Amino acid sequence: MKVFRLCNRLKVARAEKSLSQEKLALLAGVTRQTIGSIETGQYNPSALLALNLARCLEKQVEDLFYLEEKP
Repeated sequence: MKVFRLCNRLKVARAEKSLSQEKLALLAGVTRQTIGSIETGQYNPSALLALNLARCLEKQVEDLFYLEEKP
């Protein structure tokens, strides 16, 4: 059985918009710590939060989040 982990390009997308973690958090209605935890892979967002982050960054969810097979 293959095992996958959720990876993200949130930091890159945020930088493209010149947004700080704090500013993105404010737009998305979460804490700066939540954004940081998502970016480092310590926290996987809910579907609602992932969709909201994509909206805030004017991206598709698939542009921000993807699955990577674990070795």
